[in-house]
Amino acid sequence: MLKGSMPALVTPFKNGAVDFETLKKLVEWHIGEGSDGLVPVGTSGESPTLTHEEHEAVVEEVVRAANGRIPIVAGAGSNNTVESMRFMQHAHKVGASAALVVTPYYNKPTQRGLIAHFTALHDCCELPIVIYNIPGRSAVDMSPATMGQLAKLPRIIAVKDATGDLARVCQQRITCGPDFIQLSGEDATAHGFNAQGGVGCISVTANVAPKLCSQLQAACQAGDYAKALQLQDRLMPLHQAIFTEPGLVGVKYAMSKLGLCNEEVRSPLTGLADETKTLVEAGLRHAGLMS
Repeated sequence: MLKGSMPALVTPFKNGAVDFETLKKLVEWHIGEGSDGLVPVGTSGESPTLTHEEHEAVVEEVVRAANGRIPIVAGAGSNNTVESMRFMQHAHKVGASAALVVTPYYNKPTQRGLIAHFTALHDCCELPIVIYNIPGRSAVDMSPATMGQLAKLPRIIAVKDATGDLARVCQQRITCGPDFIQLSGEDATAHGFNAQGGVGCISVTANVAPKLCSQLQAACQAGDYAKALQLQDRLMPLHQAIFTEPGLVGVKYAMSKLGLCNEEVRSPLTGLADETKTLVEAGLRHAGLMS
């Protein structure tokens, strides 16, 4: 169910409010461009600055707009287990395919605490769970051994691995089994991640280059890593430029240059510095997305 290129969908804003009309257009565009799924209200969806009501409304709108054509993995993470349960239960009620649950940030639980957190979420409803391991943001790293423990639960089916450590894919194949779904959470290493045993990428860059990212993933699935490498070479300057500042800011600026949405982000994030804008525009040109 979960494989290929899955954009970590941005949340478009207009004058401070969620722009639902643009959100619906983005869902249609991504389906037309070949994206294999969508992941709303994760990091790139600015979940930390959405209200609970906005968070749930975005998930519901994306599920409704997709109308079963591609999987929707709804962001449902929190450092509060009860709050995360609320988001999971809502996503299940409105028809999401799975939930993306980040390791609890800021309060730094132990590995024992991670097992307790994810087990409680597993038991709160029937929605499958994708673990989101991003220690650079959450300040806690789920070990392969802990992930292996959680993978024994029937509805913990996958990981979005944003560690940037390609050895983790092999380590997690040992602890979780070869059928456990491993998705990259880092665009710059997505090609190599698949070579190690991954099956796709939850991608920031795919917000602006969905067709190229989808083609890269399809080439990997076909075993044509030479073609995938050519596509990665074409995308790499754009990956690097987008992540010069927080990636969602970079990708919203890139999207604004292609007329997909405006570049508005919520405080405490700010718009890109002029020198970063220049890098993003150069990346778009290198990828053949802008003349």
